[in-house]
Amino acid sequence: MAIREGNPLGPIVSTNLAQRPSQNVRLVGQYVTIVKLSARHADAFYPQISGPENAHLWDYMFDGPYDDPEVFRARLGANEISHDPVFYAIVLNGNDDDIVGIASYLRIEPTHRSIEVGNLMYSAQLQRTPGATEAMYLMARYAFEDLGYRRYEWKCNALNAPSRRAALRLGFTFEGIFRKHLVVKGRNRDTSWYSMVDEEWPAIKRALEAWLDPTNFNGEGRQQKRLEEFR
Repeated sequence: MAIREGNPLGPIVSTNLAQRPSQNVRLVGQYVTIVKLSARHADAFYPQISGPENAHLWDYMFDGPYDDPEVFRARLGANEISHDPVFYAIVLNGNDDDIVGIASYLRIEPTHRSIEVGNLMYSAQLQRTPGATEAMYLMARYAFEDLGYRRYEWKCNALNAPSRRAALRLGFTFEGIFRKHLVVKGRNRDTSWYSMVDEEWPAIKRALEAWLDPTNFNGEGRQQKRLEEFR
């Protein structure tokens, strides 16, 4: 904080712009790869996130659930050409059509170098796997190291306990709750806000990479140490 006669002022920062995320970027990990979302992914993904057994996946989403695969395909087609949010498919390594999840960047502010990750939809095949964590690692690394953002946000419905736990586990800091923030599907939504910032990223990155290392998993794929233990 700058000190001068009068009001206190924040520190001077670079006015360089961050870059907008590319729709065609390819982020390759050990378990999953992030690729551009396409309407063609609907055929493989719709069975994983449709039906009564998967209705709960949509409880905190802004859209869905979808009872018609063609309506879902049209939704992915609209997402494919969207520039904010920018949508990606999370695919298993080795097959770009083997989609197991969707993620996006949104609230993209290159001038202020702030960006949010959201619209996460993980199939049962991806949930609670190393690939689920790796997808978030790959997107955070791209935002901080390649695009030049200084603030990375996570927001969720304040009633969404799994999402709130995930944010803290990944290294985000809780910033508070915006009360009566939105009306979603005719219901009130209080929103929990989380962030990580650029100076925190190196330590968060080291913890994520240590947790994702294959030596941290036994022959049955179970973790030896929790992610929090590496921080």
